[in-house]
Amino acid sequence: MKSPLLTIFIGTGYDLSVTTFSPDGRVFQVEYATKAVDNSGTVVGIKCKDGIVLGVEKLVTSKMMLEGSNRRIHSVHWHSGLMAGKLFQEQNRKRPVMRKLADRVASYVHLCTLYWWLRPFGCGVILGGYDRDGPQLYMIEPSGVSYKYFGAALGKGRQAAKTEIEKLKLSELTCREGIVEVAKIIYGVHDEAKDKAFELELSWICDESNRQHQKVPGDLLEQAKVAAQAALEEMDAD
Repeated sequence: MKSPLLTIFIGTGYDLSVTTFSPDGRVFQVEYATKAVDNSGTVVGIKCKDGIVLGVEKLVTSKMMLEGSNRRIHSVHWHSGLMAGKLFQEQNRKRPVMRKLADRVASYVHLCTLYWWLRPFGCGVILGGYDRDGPQLYMIEPSGVSYKYFGAALGKGRQAAKTEIEKLKLSELTCREGIVEVAKIIYGVHDEAKDKAFELELSWICDESNRQHQKVPGDLLEQAKVAAQAALEEMDAD
């Protein structure tokens, strides 16, 4: 008869190291990191005909938190930006080749899944930018897997967000129209019962921003919020 302690050890021992595979070929440490991403606020990125729009549902975890703090969208170059789906938390002016930039970030993330003394990043990344081939959008998962997308989503509402993204005709959408659509998606997937407060954070890289990564201007951000709230009220009325 097996000892209960031994049974517990056998049942959980496969998740003690990122280099350990379970009998059915799973790496539990990477799966745990992915689950951490699924518990974050929703993150959405879309590729429009004239650029990239990035949006984040930034959950407010404390009333004492200063508005606008804990930014989730960051510039990595003049012409590119990234946002991370996670639980809390002078350069060359030439445009980087987005494929190379995505590969470098993905390789670094993947590196942390190769050695037992490291742990995987508990975040996923959506990377958008403008290079010589036009606007580009990539998503990097906690495993280090990276793919190019027309639209991508991470976080709690990712499945619902993906469904809404698939309804959009992105090849015909301008970034001005895109920021409204991203706002509608984020407001639509927000779970008021579980997460009552959030801030909408939006940025873009398009012709209107001189193809540089910038925060969406305040007036356009407010217009997007109003349109999103109106769409949500209309949906609730139906």
